Amino acid sequence: HYRPRSYLWRLGSSPLSVRKEVLPAVEARWRRSALMSSSNPSGSLPQVPSEKVMRAGKVLRHAILSKAPHMIRDRKFHLKTYRQCCVGTELVDWLSQQSPSVHSRVQAVGMWQVLLEEGVLNHVDQELNFQDKYLFYRFLDDEQEDAPPPNEEEEKKEGEEELQDTLLLLSQSGPDAHMRMILRKLPGQRTLDDLEIIYEELLHIQALSHLSTSVKRELAGVLIFEAHAKAGTVLFNQGEEGTSWYIILKGSVNVVIYGKGVVCTLHEGDDFGKLALVNDAPRAASIVLREDNCHFLRVDKEDFNRILRDVEANTVRLKEHQQDVLVLEKSPSSGRTSNQSGTSSHYKYNVMSGTPEKILEHFLETMRLDSHFAESGIGFSALQGTYNARASQGSEQERLDFALNNKRRVVRLVLRWVSVHGAHLQEEEASLAFLEVGLLPCLTVCGVLDTVTLLPTPLPEQEGPTTGSIASLELMSSRDLAYHMTVYDWELFNCVHEHELIFHTFGRQNFRKTTANLDLFLRRFNELQLWVITEVCLCGQLSKRVQLLKKFIKIAAHCKEYKNLNSFFAIIMGMSNPAVSRLSQTWERLPSKFKKFFAEFESLMDPSRNHRAYRLTVAKLDPPIIPFMPLLIKDMTFTHEGNKTFIDSLVNFEKMVSFAVIVKGCLSKIYHFLPYKNHQEVRSYVRQLNVIDNQRTLSQLSHKLEPRRT
Repeated sequence: HYRPRSYLWRLGSSPLSVRKEVLPAVEARWRRSALMSSSNPSGSLPQVPSEKVMRAGKVLRHAILSKAPHMIRDRKFHLKTYRQCCVGTELVDWLSQQSPSVHSRVQAVGMWQVLLEEGVLNHVDQELNFQDKYLFYRFLDDEQEDAPPPNEEEEKKEGEEELQDTLLLLSQSGPDAHMRMILRKLPGQRTLDDLEIIYEELLHIQALSHLSTSVKRELAGVLIFEAHAKAGTVLFNQGEEGTSWYIILKGSVNVVIYGKGVVCTLHEGDDFGKLALVNDAPRAASIVLREDNCHFLRVDKEDFNRILRDVEANTVRLKEHQQDVLVLEKSPSSGRTSNQSGTSSHYKYNVMSGTPEKILEHFLETMRLDSHFAESGIGFSALQGTYNARASQGSEQERLDFALNNKRRVVRLVLRWVSVHGAHLQEEEASLAFLEVGLLPCLTVCGVLDTVTLLPTPLPEQEGPTTGSIASLELMSSRDLAYHMTVYDWELFNCVHEHELIFHTFGRQNFRKTTANLDLFLRRFNELQLWVITEVCLCGQLSKRVQLLKKFIKIAAHCKEYKNLNSFFAIIMGMSNPAVSRLSQTWERLPSKFKKFFAEFESLMDPSRNHRAYRLTVAKLDPPIIPFMPLLIKDMTFTHEGNKTFIDSLVNFEKMVSFAVIVKGCLSKIYHFLPYKNHQEVRSYVRQLNVIDNQRTLSQLSHKLEPRRT
């Protein structure tokens, strides 16, 4: 143990014990904290690295020394020698090659930032942000003059075994570290990419859901990161002047009023302090940290007032009879556009709210008409004529070929039309007449006409199976099961029309429309989840249950590979159900390799930061995908309940735009399945799963398998 220099700890002559191996990190952290306090006194970092991050740094250093020892060496720059350093770009290159889970250089930067934040990796000049540039960084172990030789075979072997676990840990922590790194920059130093990352984060913060897109983009440029380490810290006191608006990024706070004590508690996603800025009044309550290590986003009063002024200055209001009927917001255009007078403009006007009539009138006036546009009735008449056309010249075979080719062209066009606007075609008399007369034997409209054949008709007396199907499962390949699950899920998902999501969110009773396809797809998620629980709870042999867990983890991995996130999460949530997770004897026998896979899959279900882990995973996937439908519906409900449909009797059009963005994100490209063997037995099995849907029954079966230990 060592006694650090007193000026370092600012504790006078009081002795303080620190582990020898973390002393260099502590000294580096204090130097960096001094630098940070001059620019952002609230962005403090933890003073002592956590054991997990310390170990991660050692593992990565040993892996580099084992695989690429040339990366850590003495380097000269501007006549100065920096001992045992790495280069930022080389570290990013190396990390990107170690695991397929590292999808981009930005992600790798975030992973290194985790080590930099805690002082396990340091910039030679104590810079606070890791950068993908020719800059020098040094591992903590290389800062110790008397460090033991790092090339011991045993340490290298241990590091190699832990490398993938370390990469998983850093990949989970990296996005938050990268976000903190960006937020610690002064507003004027943030790049366009930085602002876009902050804006994407703001989209999922509940306290900001009612704000317009332009306001969120303005906030991205002025938000400041603020962190406090200890519970009990007072952010501000009742009666003080209001200087900032706060949004809770992590942790919770108590709202305290003199004479009343704690009146409420605010959590992640909540905001406070805005009322004093709006009313220019003293603070109405005190805010006290409820737990350690709380993170906040802060907007200072000057920036807050400027944004409000800019919003009002860029708002155009159209009035009739002294009432607003259309509200437009002026915003920068993504490209130069021409107005009716022929002059170019760098700005455009977005509809914020208005009466339905005025919104429609505005769009009709500003949107360019298609010169080739034809009404549906005229279009169908032309198609009918082409479909029935006959050649007047040529041989008999040539006339038959001509007629057949015309019919094929019309059918292809109508099939494409139906796939895009099938529901709309059902509502037009001309289209229905055309389809019924000419093409009904060939077509169904977007899966709607044959929906009845898809709906199951369970009998009320059915209570589920009494024996599992492990004997059949053992004979089926995990990949085959995942493939046929994905095919079936795609069939169900492809039948869900975007209008069904709207009906479900606003309340189907308000539209008198069906959401049968959406209900069926949601039911499929529950069915898969219950299938996993049922099979495990009906398996009496311990060794067989272990095999089942391995099987389900493999199936989940293949579903993820096929980008079937709905089935992937259904299986993982089934394995996380209390009836399965409590089977400690079964989980103890599961090989560590599969435990690691399951832990990685479970981490994607982390609900913190509005399911950020899932959203980052989806962002890295190219369409088509089958999304996690319960979360998509949650997003729509969040948007619906967090924003008024009418503002001062005007339609809140920005809310409708938000819905459109979510729905468009749900729509994917057509899923083209690769040729695959037609396993009829597997296909039938995944479409006719037998499950127990009573949680109490499942819990009773689970306790029979492994009674509670006394």
